[in-house]
Amino acid sequence: MAAPVPAGFQFAIDRGGTFTDVFARCPGGRVRVLKLLSEDPSYGDAPTEGIRRVLQEEMGVSVPRERPLDTSRIEWIRMGTTVATNALLERRGERVALLLTRGFRDLLHIGTQARPRIFDLEAAMPAALYEEVIEVDERLIPQQPGCRLPGSEALPRLAGCTGDTLLLWRPLDLTALRRELERVLARGIRSLAVLLLHSYAWPGHEEQVGALARELGFQHVSLSSAVTAMARAVPRGHTACADAYLTPCIRRYLDGFCAGFAERLRGVPVLFMRSDGGLTPMEHFSGARAVLSGPAGGVVGYAVTTYRQQDGQPVIGFDMGGTSTDVSRYAGEYEHVFEATTAGVSIQAPQLDINTVAAGGGSMLFFRSGLFVVGPESAGAHPGPACYRKGGPPTVTDANLCLGRLLPEFFPRIFGPGEDQPLCRDAALRALRGLAERVGAGTPGQPPMSVEEVAMGFIRVANEAMCRPIRALTQARGHDTSRHVLACFGGAGGQHACAIARALGMKKVFIHKYSGVLSAYGMALADVVHEAQVPCALRYEPAAFAQLDERIAALEQECRQALAAQGFSSDQIRTEAFLHLRYERTDCALMCSAKGHPPTPSSCRAGDFAAAFASRYRTEFGFTIPDRAVVVDDVRVRGTGSTGISCESPLAPSGEPPRVETVTRCYFEEGYLETPVFLLEQLSCDHSIPGPAIIIDKNSTILVEPGCTASLTELGDVCIAVGSGRPSAVGTQLDPVQLSIFSHRFMSIAEQMGRILQRTAISTNIKERLDFSCALFGPDGGLVSNAPHIPVHLGAMQETVQFQIRRLGDDLREGDVLLSNHPCAGGSHLPDLTVITPVFWPGVPKPVFFVASRGHHADIGGITPGSMPPHSKALHEEGAVFVSFKLVKDGVFQEEAVTEALMAPGRLAGCSGTRNLQDNLSDLRAQVAANQKGIQLVAELIGLYGLGVVQAYMGHIQANAELAVREMLRGFAARWGAAVEAEDRMDDGSPIRLRVQVDPQEGSAVFDFSGSGHEVYGNCNAPRAITLSALIYCLRCMVGQDIPLNQGCLAPVRVIIPKGSILDPSPEAAVVGGNVLTSQRVVDVIFKAFGVCAASQGCMNNVTFGNERVGYYETVAGGAGAGPRWHGRSGVHTHMTNTRITDPEVLEQRYPVVLQRFELRRGSGGAGRYRGGDGVCRELLFRQDMVLSVLSERRAIQPYGLRGGSPGALGLNLLLRRDGPTINLGAKTSVPVQPGDVFCLQTPGGGGFGPPGDAGDTEDGAEPAAPRSFAERGSLFEYRRAQEAV
Repeated sequence: MAAPVPAGFQFAIDRGGTFTDVFARCPGGRVRVLKLLSEDPSYGDAPTEGIRRVLQEEMGVSVPRERPLDTSRIEWIRMGTTVATNALLERRGERVALLLTRGFRDLLHIGTQARPRIFDLEAAMPAALYEEVIEVDERLIPQQPGCRLPGSEALPRLAGCTGDTLLLWRPLDLTALRRELERVLARGIRSLAVLLLHSYAWPGHEEQVGALARELGFQHVSLSSAVTAMARAVPRGHTACADAYLTPCIRRYLDGFCAGFAERLRGVPVLFMRSDGGLTPMEHFSGARAVLSGPAGGVVGYAVTTYRQQDGQPVIGFDMGGTSTDVSRYAGEYEHVFEATTAGVSIQAPQLDINTVAAGGGSMLFFRSGLFVVGPESAGAHPGPACYRKGGPPTVTDANLCLGRLLPEFFPRIFGPGEDQPLCRDAALRALRGLAERVGAGTPGQPPMSVEEVAMGFIRVANEAMCRPIRALTQARGHDTSRHVLACFGGAGGQHACAIARALGMKKVFIHKYSGVLSAYGMALADVVHEAQVPCALRYEPAAFAQLDERIAALEQECRQALAAQGFSSDQIRTEAFLHLRYERTDCALMCSAKGHPPTPSSCRAGDFAAAFASRYRTEFGFTIPDRAVVVDDVRVRGTGSTGISCESPLAPSGEPPRVETVTRCYFEEGYLETPVFLLEQLSCDHSIPGPAIIIDKNSTILVEPGCTASLTELGDVCIAVGSGRPSAVGTQLDPVQLSIFSHRFMSIAEQMGRILQRTAISTNIKERLDFSCALFGPDGGLVSNAPHIPVHLGAMQETVQFQIRRLGDDLREGDVLLSNHPCAGGSHLPDLTVITPVFWPGVPKPVFFVASRGHHADIGGITPGSMPPHSKALHEEGAVFVSFKLVKDGVFQEEAVTEALMAPGRLAGCSGTRNLQDNLSDLRAQVAANQKGIQLVAELIGLYGLGVVQAYMGHIQANAELAVREMLRGFAARWGAAVEAEDRMDDGSPIRLRVQVDPQEGSAVFDFSGSGHEVYGNCNAPRAITLSALIYCLRCMVGQDIPLNQGCLAPVRVIIPKGSILDPSPEAAVVGGNVLTSQRVVDVIFKAFGVCAASQGCMNNVTFGNERVGYYETVAGGAGAGPRWHGRSGVHTHMTNTRITDPEVLEQRYPVVLQRFELRRGSGGAGRYRGGDGVCRELLFRQDMVLSVLSERRAIQPYGLRGGSPGALGLNLLLRRDGPTINLGAKTSVPVQPGDVFCLQTPGGGGFGPPGDAGDTEDGAEPAAPRSFAERGSLFEYRRAQEAV
């Protein structure tokens, strides 16, 4: 249907970081599209300049830049902007003070306590958004049944908006606060973020603080309860900070933008795109909702233009630009996330699930240790790719140019120092030739590769790197990747679309005619949105339906009134209600609409949300929990005002063949092919173009590969039918390009196994904490790939698989699945259950591969709940033991036998069988299912390439990791010598000794732990597998770059561990402390020997409390050790753990404790040229009778400093009795506690590096800045961070 002709000018504009895209509809219906630089000295504001140019050219009159633009002919303006994103990335926002509840001044610094990159010893994190902290006296705590806290019955009760009751523990002291706020104002800070605990449920205190701050003169105040009224203090606090930091910047930008128009745009509807894909009036546009303003327009653009309701075929959005690639999915509804991290800041607000998964055309190309590597570093806009004529590095863009896939004559002449020259193919060829020489030098004995072969290799590796996250995005939620359409947009995507679709099994690529400016076009098509949300704490059950219906009705009314005030009629307004639902005692909440689930007599009036939740849960996780209550966390209504705008006009058929603009030579797998070039603007809807071909648009280049056919739709969009292509023959001989591709394929197998395990498991530990690893092994049991990289699992599963091969030999049959957890069989500690499945291939008598999954089960019996007793003396006290147990025999799950084994500890004095049998069985079935997925993927790979080729590349990948470790060892020997040694001690005096002898010629080393202490009468004994995991972790940290973490890492290393020592104890020795404590000391000793960094806190600070009704376990952060170029991070988990800590509000809501204090322990880090990180102070006030257990270290032996740096402070565990003494509990204990008792945990600091005040030498000086990487974001990034936070 033709679009209605506009009466005035309509502008949709995307102001990006580099370019501003303008889509304009002019009176009469003519469409104008233009692209201009976002920053240019010749004009002030790019969107204003774009509007000026269109008005001037269309009206044929001069419109001077210096004069405000006449708005009489402007019908509306819609915009998306990266102003907020750029301010966040570059830390150029407003000066902000953060006001918190007293005792929590460092809450946002500590955050989840997990470090963002597990192998980064610096634990570098983005700078905080606030520069000043104010603590205020006030405190609310949730009322709890069974609370026996002295005096609590007399505390005032407050009715929370969630339905909960809160106790006024400490009233708000506004008098003292006034002085603090005046002091901050005197420093010139005018923006304030406020975070008070439990304010989402009762915002009264925050509102009083906000009123006082505005009265005193703060120009912007962000109350966490107003910005995002959701539980969990840490993300809500970050969101309030982001709002206070960004909104003033947005206001300044909008003020400047309005100043460019007559009467400051009065009377002109100006709407801005929010992160959730909806438009909002300019005056309501705020920082916390603006971070994805630009990319959201692209999602709306492809959703509206590509998805067809008739066939319901889902769409993958693929937006490949210069600096990053975004991936998203649309299947009739926008997919939102409600908490996401951008530039290190967690923002708790509805956002489209846009996953930034890779760099774009500017991704830099490397040849490292025999591997072709693409990104993540980016050349950026300056200097840009080599072909930009500014001395830049080789990039994906250069590779495409070398292959003839980009044609300089069709690009604007904006390159070179004067920005007046064309793309330089010669510069790209020189850069790729240099890479080809490095490839030749790094692969002796291999035939030399031509520049084209090297360039093609990098393109194939880049494509495979982008396929991995697309598979994860679809398969993680139970969708078939191949059933999707690939909607491609962005300047660089058209060159890769056919190859990516083919690799993913997709049959269709859709490229809109405005794909180069699709974000701007999407804003022209978007609806105006108003959202309203309130927190809730009700169960979803008949007794609550009336309250839920009342809340939904009130929110719907709010949305309708807000949209009506913007001029929408009632028939243009739609509302949709959502409930944020989760099963009780889980954290996995889903935002559910009742769309498609009409109301029933046993549901809310708004719809059957229980059925919607069950359906969605089953799709995402493969099962439901029918006997578990469902809890409503939030009630949300999304109101949309439909603009009814359509900007599509059909094309007329030409009746003639397509005109070939020119013919070029383009390089493909088959070599150079004659490739015709067409201009998109000259094609009609009756044209069909077989590949190879190139279609040139003003803002993008589309490559139609051989075997694919492009046609134009009646609206002028490009639709490509993707053929299967000819499979290229791959031999067993090492090919560095195939090596990189197989590296991705092997990792993808482990990742997809992990997704199946997480989807089908039922326990919190596996489903939500993601405490598991999945791995692929060769026929000898050697590790091939492992995901995720949980430090304590690295390499340990290899020991388990190889033990089973040695023990069972020919007794391994198809249809068998093994279960093991014993330390002598490669186990780490008993709750980590490893499930192993051999992979057979027709005609081969023995397994050709093995797949395995290791998951942490919350309880497997023993003397204490949780199977992690602090005082165990023998292995049987820690739970059920499996050495080589056949979990599945001849294809039959042995439920009766495994149940008996899990309950067996109960036959021993003082012990219990498993306390969570059904969770154990469900999770074991999930591990079997994950292994089955691995077998299926291995079989597909073998079917594609052949068994010989797949096994050959398994060996090549392992050899590649070996090469990287050998290079690191040679480099160390050249710098520090061939022999080093170190010693550290456990708190009981047991030594951990290490002597390393490096062979500089071979690049090999002997790690000899002889002289380490004897096995101890306690549980700090570490199984041999723990030491190997610690060693692989250290080697990977010292290599300093991504390498395949597999058997090859240990190939250059011989490890000597004396039998009967604390590092290889007898089979019945207790080991639970070895896994969580001794592992940290092993890492400290290795890094001490190599002089890498000072000791970190060397402990996980394991804390457990509970009674017959409730149980809780946490590990607590401390200080990180300083290094030769960095200060140690404070309040962070280090080395062998990275576990997230429970949010204070969730902790107090679910458990009978009050968190009185959680802040840094200032001064506990060791002094030095680079200071060690500080530990933390954490105080828990108990509300019921319970048993407290503590398992910790570094209470007697300080974390060492290095090269003259001072040691970190010792940790301390104190119990403050309610009416009695303060007791030092020591490092390891269990003690009964009573209501009113306080546990004060003070964790160790990290050691310092270098003498205090020493200026150091140049070798220890600052390194040159590394090229910037793209900023990852989206649900895939959050999932990986969560995986590594274990």
